[in-house]
Amino acid sequence: MKHLISPSILSCDFARIGEEVRMLNESEADWIHIDVMDGSFVPNLSIGVPVVEAICRESTKVNDVHLMIVQPEKYLKIFQKAGAHQITVHLEACTHLHRCIQEIKETGAKAGVAINPHTPVQMLYEVLEDIDLVIMMSVNPGFGGQKFIYRTLHKIAALRNEINSRNLKTLIEVDGGVGLHNAERILQAGADVLVAGNAVFSDVDPKSVIHKLKSIQSEKISL
Repeated sequence: MKHLISPSILSCDFARIGEEVRMLNESEADWIHIDVMDGSFVPNLSIGVPVVEAICRESTKVNDVHLMIVQPEKYLKIFQKAGAHQITVHLEACTHLHRCIQEIKETGAKAGVAINPHTPVQMLYEVLEDIDLVIMMSVNPGFGGQKFIYRTLHKIAALRNEINSRNLKTLIEVDGGVGLHNAERILQAGADVLVAGNAVFSDVDPKSVIHKLKSIQSEKISL
């Protein structure tokens, strides 16, 4: 499968958010990554349901909603109704993770689980059969523009080996500090989806950056 690109709308110009979404519609992006932060699970506030709904209304891409919030189970139906095609919750935020995954699926959305940089990748192994994607955080969540934590490459490789050994189709999405300088190494480690925020929206030609990220040719390697 050719890798996917999911630009993070968190890094866009929010004064022009409708234009930014339409630009992504015209680009080679596969998904639009939408971060929801509550100021509690992560030390930042981002956007709520009305803005997510507005983004999804303009979007012609897969709406990839990433909930960085406590008690995400309270909001799953709301975000799916707002237009989320897939909803990812954090392992660290869910006391009853398996139940939360099932509740996401019951809404009709695809289900994902994210883990923070300090969380061992083995913590995901009990739910791999139940989820559609994993978001591997390669920065500490909460703010855009951070530097990629290179230890993440080993976690990606370990998870790829586990997924392959079970013959699963679970996608590995990597979020944080991703750009043209490291995308090939991330893909070689075993990633399927690249989340790129600052790398896309800080460039004078975002569509060109997306094209370059999409055009990278790589083969999986052992680390």
